[in-house]
Amino acid sequence: MKQITVVAAAIIDPQRRVLAARRAAPSHSAGMWEFPGGKVEPGETDSQALIRECREELSVTVEPGERLGTDIVIGGGSTVLRVWLATISSGTPQLIDHTELRWLASDELDTVRWLPADAPLVNELRSRLTAQ
Repeated sequence: MKQITVVAAAIIDPQRRVLAARRAAPSHSAGMWEFPGGKVEPGETDSQALIRECREELSVTVEPGERLGTDIVIGGGSTVLRVWLATISSGTPQLIDHTELRWLASDELDTVRWLPADAPLVNELRSRLTAQ
């Protein structure tokens, strides 16, 4: 079985807040919050997929930065999630695939219910947002 790679962006704004997106589907995760992203397609690098997914899901162009955490294995081992820090180089986030978007400061990260796959990265993200 070939492992699927999913990339997601922890998009940071100039005020050192992160963009959280509330899922619309599937039903078991609807209403939970995530870092936006999606599957890496054949022939794509992680960075190319991240840029494409943010364009499709948010109508923004992002500039990927460094990795946040390490690979997170999900789906019983069938999928690996990789999260990257990113900034927006053009556009304003639009609601396309999600039901709500919120910019969260480090002290607001616990105000939303994160997807189980994204939750382990919240503490590392908090330290990145507060580091100068």
